[in-house]
Amino acid sequence: MTLSIRPATPADLPLIAQFIRDLADYEKLAHEVRFDEAKLATNLFGPRPYAEVVIGEIDGTAQGFALFFHNFSTFEGRPGIYLEDLFVRPEARGSGLGKALLAHLAKLCVTRDCARLEWWVLDWNTPSIGFYQSLGAKLMDEWTVMRVDGDALTSLAGSAG
Repeated sequence: MTLSIRPATPADLPLIAQFIRDLADYEKLAHEVRFDEAKLATNLFGPRPYAEVVIGEIDGTAQGFALFFHNFSTFEGRPGIYLEDLFVRPEARGSGLGKALLAHLAKLCVTRDCARLEWWVLDWNTPSIGFYQSLGAKLMDEWTVMRVDGDALTSLAGSAG
């Protein structure tokens, strides 16, 4: 069995879209998926990409992906990598592909002089939490995630001078 990680190309867009949908199904969040593939393509592969994607393959067959982008730590004064989505198809779990994808991102962090690699995980997803902890990840349970979107985002934007 050969594991490989490669950067995604525009030709991978249908595959990326399917991985996103599969991840949403796994997380019981399929009702939240609303992306438009053309906008996704522009945001990933257009003149100003907002995120990057790597594809994980086993014996040349795509079995997973990681979608990530840079953030910035003011305390460190350096960038970091934020992993938005990591997904490995159920039949490929246990193959080492998930670890290979995370190791690839860790290597990018080191190469790009990033201070950290971070992501969110759903609190009910104990198999993933255990897996991440086995790799040295720590829970940041003293932090609470905040979000403004939809009408609240539009309203807040409207209050700007």
